Amino acid sequence: IPMAENELDAVLAEAEKQRWNPLELLSHVLGPQADLRRQRAIDRRIREARFHEPVTLEGFDWVFNAQTIDRRLIETLATGEFIRRGDNLVIAGQSGVGKSRIVQSVGRAACAHGYRVRYTTSAALLHDLTASLADHSIPERLRYYSNFDLLAIDEFGFDRIERAESGQAASLLYKVVDSRGPKRSTAMVTNISFEAWADYLGDAPLAMAILDRLVDGAIVLKIEGRSYRASRVQRPVPDKDLKAAKRLP
Repeated sequence: IPMAENELDAVLAEAEKQRWNPLELLSHVLGPQADLRRQRAIDRRIREARFHEPVTLEGFDWVFNAQTIDRRLIETLATGEFIRRGDNLVIAGQSGVGKSRIVQSVGRAACAHGYRVRYTTSAALLHDLTASLADHSIPERLRYYSNFDLLAIDEFGFDRIERAESGQAASLLYKVVDSRGPKRSTAMVTNISFEAWADYLGDAPLAMAILDRLVDGAIVLKIEGRSYRASRVQRPVPDKDLKAAKRLP
């Protein structure tokens, strides 16, 4: 958006008063417009990523599971350096320990650093790919998922949804991981151990091939702490405490 005439006059007057050099003047004239374009680009990348929740690492409870969550490592991931290197990321742990928030927060930070990100659940990914088999558009969909700097696949191993969605789950997941190659980062968030992947996917060779491509040289976070959600569930108040409360004035 061009600077309004009255705004430009004010900037020029301030430049004369403060004796700005040409670079300082240029910064004050173009800086706000550059900042606006930069923020719009970030917002566009965030919309493209399709995160399920508007979460960041700000306000994350690092104390609750301090023994199992490495704050320094996660904040380093949020710089996007691992994406620049093309490293994969695997976050494993039981439900409720903050895996989804971490991967979405890291993905949102990556958008701010200029990376193109796509977030999805494994069930949604496989549903999309299974549909593409029917209309023969699987090559186009694989190209779509391979173009992002970071593809974050959440909820792998969640109630066997993937197997219910597609009998070709293992094959389709392998195609996605393989199409991204060694230069694009893939983040996998899973509720099950690596040893259980073969049984879960129902195809041991393909499960091993997926693991080989994902885990080799990857950053692996194993979170074995308590559930944040379970801790927020209010405990029932004993009857005797309720009766005592009713007697209070």
